[in-house]
Amino acid sequence: MKLLRGLQQISDISKGTATTIGNFDGVHLGHQALLEALRDKASNLKLQRLVILFEPPPREFFKGREAPARLSSFREKLEMLRQSGVDLVYCVQFNNQMASMKAAEFANRYFFSLLRTRYLLIGRDFRFGQDRLGDITLLNELGSQQSCVVETFPDYFLDKQRVSSTSIRSALKQGMLKEAAQALGRPYSMYGRVIRGDGRGAQWGVPTANIHIHRVHLPLQGVFCVNVHRLGKPSIMGVANIGSRPTVDGRKNSLEVHLFDVTESLYGEFLRVEFLYKLRDEMKFPSVDALIGQIHQDVNTAKAYCAELI
Repeated sequence: MKLLRGLQQISDISKGTATTIGNFDGVHLGHQALLEALRDKASNLKLQRLVILFEPPPREFFKGREAPARLSSFREKLEMLRQSGVDLVYCVQFNNQMASMKAAEFANRYFFSLLRTRYLLIGRDFRFGQDRLGDITLLNELGSQQSCVVETFPDYFLDKQRVSSTSIRSALKQGMLKEAAQALGRPYSMYGRVIRGDGRGAQWGVPTANIHIHRVHLPLQGVFCVNVHRLGKPSIMGVANIGSRPTVDGRKNSLEVHLFDVTESLYGEFLRVEFLYKLRDEMKFPSVDALIGQIHQDVNTAKAYCAELI
């Protein structure tokens, strides 16, 4: 899979593309079904499969710190699209110029001129362009002039419930990990590289891997049983705290994972943390000693839970 940016002509797509566009936050079952449909159409038409993403997502650009938490970082999203077999991802920088661009100008510049779209598949509620005035009607009109077939993909339902990034975000916030995993088609996870922390965990008898996360807002908070995947190595069960550590400092969001029966250094490793079960909410304790006692209790509870899974 290739990541593309900028307005230079792209030699890889001389035969045209089968394209979709959207936020794809979490790449849930609905997204996966759309990508499968796009794959089938691209194969029949002998076109490359291309996904257009905005970075930052438009809602984040307009709402700033009031925007909802991302389910997946840009890097996580790219990895999931790669696993889905996408050929090309084109990243559009969303800025003031993009926000003020007329819908027809955007479609002609990106879909038809730059990316040579011959088949366009969009979600039912997709809108684009200044004031979100671009829709399926406009795309059908412009597509007919450019020999491009435009189709909409229906909503995806699971147990009669529409699958959406919003509903998954709500499930995670409530600690409903099973429901979130069903809609995602996999346990919810976050990726990151292990960095040096303050060493408190080791001092308290519970060494942790401190994972760097580029998140202003977190889609979930608390203490969880987790399964941690390491590159080229077997996964390891553990217990994780994700939040602002209110008893210690409460200044910034962090993800700290204690891996069971691991003594080796993990500094610099890239880990994927799957959240399996919520043990409790994050809370501020009256003292550090009370926090340490609860952490050891969390470890024992998590070990007992994980033992039932084996």
